[in-house]
Parts: sequence; C-alpha cells; structure tokens
Amino acid sequence: MKFDEIKFKETDVPNGIQAMLNFGVYDLSIVQSDFSYGGKQGLYEIAVFEGNDQKELAGITEKGDTVKGFLTEGEVEAIIKKMHLVTGTDPANG
Repeated sequence: MKFDEIKFKETDVPNGIQAMLNFGVYDLSIVQSDFSYGGKQGLYEIAVFEGNDQKELAGITEKGDTVKGFLTEGEVEAIIKKMHLVTGTDPANG
C-alpha cells in the first residue's frame, strides 16, 4: 500500500488525522496531530494494537516501546511493508 492510498480521518481531540490499517490480528495506527511525536513538524507516529492493547512488535517498534514517532511518509510505507511481511496479511484500511 502506498502512502497516498491510506484513508485518514480527521480527529478533533487531539486536532489531527488518524488511519487504522488492519493486518488480521494486529492494527496499525498512523497519527499526525498536535500531540503526536513529530506531528507539529508534519511527521507521523505509529502504534501497533492487538485488540485494545498497544503491543511492541519486533521489526516495527523498538524493544520496550509501543510507539514510534517522527516518521516520514516513506518510513510509514516501509512499516506497512514490514507489517505485511510479519503478519502475512494485506492491509485493510478500517
């Protein structure tokens, strides 16, 4: 999935945008807001969810952390490709 294919929704609290991509068991949250890591610089933050719980996922997030921020559009695309490889599931924009 290319970055321009991601369907973002506007958020009010906090002010910004968010997309959720489903990879079977996991969901990938992609956020840009006033409070996200890098949001004020036009960059993105991701988090991996399993159900309602944030998870660290090898190759996606750093050990001991569930959030990765300050990401460019290209870095978000690379994470989407890694999520596909890790899960074996094509992303569904939910």
